Formats: sequence, C-alpha cells, structure tokens
Amino acid sequence: MSESRRGLRHVERAMGTVFSFDIRDARTPAVESALGDAVAWLHHVDAVFSTYRADSPVSRLARGEIGLGECPALVREVLDLCERVGHATDGWFSITANGGLDPTGLVKGWAVERAAQILRAAGAHHTCVNGGGDLQLSGEAAPGMPWRIGIAHPHRPGDLCTVVTGRDLAVATSGTAERGAHILDPHTGTPVTGLASVTVVGRSLTTTDAYATAAFAMGAGARDWLAGLDGHEGFAVARDGGTWHTRGFPGTPGGPR
Repeated sequence: MSESRRGLRHVERAMGTVFSFDIRDARTPAVESALGDAVAWLHHVDAVFSTYRADSPVSRLARGEIGLGECPALVREVLDLCERVGHATDGWFSITANGGLDPTGLVKGWAVERAAQILRAAGAHHTCVNGGGDLQLSGEAAPGMPWRIGIAHPHRPGDLCTVVTGRDLAVATSGTAERGAHILDPHTGTPVTGLASVTVVGRSLTTTDAYATAAFAMGAGARDWLAGLDGHEGFAVARDGGTWHTRGFPGTPGGPR
C-alpha cells in the first residue's frame, strides 16, 4: 500500500491477474480499513469461484460432488446473473461454452464492482478499481477532471487505440492481445477470431464486462447489438486494423498513442 497527496494506491495479485486500487479521496482510517476489506473480498471470491482450484465450491459443483444448495450463497447469486446476461445477449454469453461450468467471464467484473462499493461505503467517492484491465471508475480523477483511460491497441503494443473519458463509468475490453484466441463461440465451441478487441463502456462492471465478452464472441454482429443496447457503448478494432464505435461512445477513437 502506498500513500500520495491524493489518497491511496495498492496493487494485489488475485484470481490469476493483477488488481489495482487508485483512491483519490483523503486517506482516513475508514478508507484504509475498507481497502483491506476490498482486498480480502477479492481473495474470497477467488477461493469460491476459481476453476483452477480443485477444492473451490465452483469446481466441486462442476464435478457434481456438491449441489447448488451446498455452495455459498454467492454462487447462486452469480449463476443467476449469468443466466440474465445469457438471455440479454441471446446466448452469446455462456458459462458452459467450454463444455464445463465456468462463470469466470462474469465473476471478475462483479468482484471489482463490489470492491468499489466497499470503498464507496467507507467514504471513498473518487476511485479506480482495475481488475486485469477492466475498470470500475467512481467520481473524478481530480476536482473538475474526469477519468481518462487509455485502451491498448491489440495490433500495436505500446500504442493506444482509443481513450475513454468520463465520470462514474465501467470500462471492459475483450480481445486476443493478452491471451490469444481464448474466447469461444458458445454456439460452436470454437475460438472466436472475427475481431481483435471490443471495449464496452457502461455503469456497472458486472454487466459491462460480460457484455464485452459477448460482443467479442458475436464478431460482425456486435456493432448492431451494441448500438441497440441501452446504457452501454462500444468501440472495436477489427482483424484488419479498422475500427468502429457506437454513436455515444465516451472517448476519442484513434486518440493519442
């Protein structure tokens, strides 16, 4: 944990990725305690939902060793959310695309959003919680200054393809730059390669992150779907390097590199 004039910063490894906390409010005992609680929450989520831990409730549920009623209540909450997102995306978001039970496409965004809520309840109203590049932003970066989030270009390491600007936003990106073709078409079970990346902006990272996964899986159909989606906007980089964005996208497509 580090301190600056603007508040607190902290980096934590959990759930197979890196989480960072950037708190721009004054450092208080309540905020400091809440940061500890938010970090503990992330590790708890990892213990419950990890598909890499044989003893996690989700792994045991997937193997049929326990029933849903024997899992922590959080598991039912997440599976219910996954079902709603699956319906909203016409099945393009799926927790069984790989043939097993894997709700992690929603869990990370949900965990980050809940961590941000823990901080807000303690009086931290200007925060950025970043989970592996997916962010829940609250308030402002500084008085009168919105947050500015650079989105990495999937074809040009070190460059940005767009900059998202705003207050109280959720920003999520799905693509192949970091992990290759890891997102599966839930209808065929094969890796999706139609787009290089999709960034979705909304208010809640729980749905925004899941919608980014679904939009990437849709490929060519993502643009029309995002354009008709209330409360969310999108930006995409195609395999050939071309870009498109929805009308209300709160950023600077083709922004500074």
